Amino acid sequence: MVPKWFEEAKLGIFIHWGIYAVKGISESWSFYHNRISHEDYLKQLDGFTAKNFDANKWADLIAKAGAKYAILTTKHHDGVALWDTQYSDLNVVKQSPANRDLVKEYAEAMTNNGIRLGMYYSLIDWSHPDYASVYEGGKVPADLTTVNKFTSPANGIQDEEKWKRFLAFNNNQLGELLSNYGQVDLLWFDGDWERSAEQWNLPEFKNYLKSFNPELIINSRLQGHGDYKTPEQGIPITRPEGAWEFCTTINRSWGYQPADNTYKSLKQIIRMFCDCITLGGNMLLNIGPMEDGTIDKRQEDILLGLGAWISAHEEAIYTTTEGIHTRYYLGGSTISKDRQTLYLFVYDDPKENICLKGLSNAIKKITVLHSGKELRHEIHGGVPWFNIPGTTWIYMTPEDTHEDVTVLKLELEGELDLYGGAGEVVTHN
Repeated sequence: MVPKWFEEAKLGIFIHWGIYAVKGISESWSFYHNRISHEDYLKQLDGFTAKNFDANKWADLIAKAGAKYAILTTKHHDGVALWDTQYSDLNVVKQSPANRDLVKEYAEAMTNNGIRLGMYYSLIDWSHPDYASVYEGGKVPADLTTVNKFTSPANGIQDEEKWKRFLAFNNNQLGELLSNYGQVDLLWFDGDWERSAEQWNLPEFKNYLKSFNPELIINSRLQGHGDYKTPEQGIPITRPEGAWEFCTTINRSWGYQPADNTYKSLKQIIRMFCDCITLGGNMLLNIGPMEDGTIDKRQEDILLGLGAWISAHEEAIYTTTEGIHTRYYLGGSTISKDRQTLYLFVYDDPKENICLKGLSNAIKKITVLHSGKELRHEIHGGVPWFNIPGTTWIYMTPEDTHEDVTVLKLELEGELDLYGGAGEVVTHN
C-alpha cells in the first residue's frame, strides 16, 4: 500500500542532474561502456558550477507544471553525490566549483512550496573501491571476459568483507539523506539488478529505511521489495497491478545532452499523461538541467504547456480514479470519486460524433470541460427488455475541441453503470 497522496498526485517531475551535464554525455553509462575513460568522466567535476541553480525557480516551474512531487538524482551510478556527504569525498561540495550542498537547497525549496520530496539514489556505485567485490547472487561467471570491471571482480575472486563495507556505506549515505533534509516522502532506487535481494540484505534493509519515516514510499527497484511499480519509457499496454508510475524523458536522454534534439511534442506528452491516469497511474516526467542549473527552454516550455492544460482540466485529473476500458470508449477517461461523472479524453478532432458504448446510465448533461459548452447526444439501438444499452453518440465538431486534448464531462444519473458488470469499469485486460 502507498499513501493516498501518491495515488492522487498523478504527475511528478524527475530531475537528472549531475556532472555528466558538463560534457553533455550519458550519465554513468558513458564510462561503463568505455565511450569515455573513468578518469576523464570524473574530470567533469572541474566544470560543474551550478552557478545559475535556483531551487526556488525549479520549485515554481514544477508547481506550474501541475506536479505534486519531484525526484532529484542525489547520486547516480557514477558515485558523485550532490550533497555534503561525510562518507565520501566524491561529491560536488568538496570536488567541484559548485561547492554547495545542492540537495539541501532542493529539499528546502520543494518542501517550502508544498511539493512532496523525492530522492533518487543509485544502489550501485561504480566508483566506490568496495563495490565491485562480488557477483550477482554470488555466482562466478564461467567466462570472466564478460565481466565489467565496474560491476564485479575481473579475476573471479569475491571479497565478502568489502561487500559488507559497501552495504554499510550505502546505509550511512542513505541515513544522511533521510535525516538531514526534512521529511523525505519517496526514495527512488536504481541499479538493484546487479545484486540479489539477499545481497542487498532485504528485507532488513527496507526496514532500516522505513525506520526514518514509516510513510516513506520506495519504488520497485528493490528486488521485489518496493512499494509500487515503475515501468520506464514504454506506457503499459495493460494496467500494472497496484500503484504504479511511468517514468519517461522529454527527449531521448535523461541527463542534459545538447545534441539530443528529438523532443516529444507537447501534444504527445499530454496524451501520454492522459493514458497514464486512464490506467490509474502517475507519470514521472524527466528534465535534465545544464551543469549550471539552467533548464533548457524547450523543456521548460513543455512543463508550462502541460501545466496550462492540467489547470484547465483539474477536475478530470486530481480528484478522479482510473477510467473505463477502451472496449467502451476508444480513448482515455477518468471517473469522479463519487462515480457519478465520467470524463472522456478526446485526442483527435471528431468528424461528427464521439462514440460511447455500454453505458447503462441516463445522461443528465454533457459539456466540453474547458469551454463549458453543452453538447447534445443521441442513443441508438439497445435491447431494453434485456437491459442491454444502446450506443451513445455525442455530437461534436472540430470547433468544440481544445488545441491539445479535449475533455468531455458526462454527468450521470446515479453511479456509473456499464453493461457487462461493475468489474468491467476497472479491469484493463
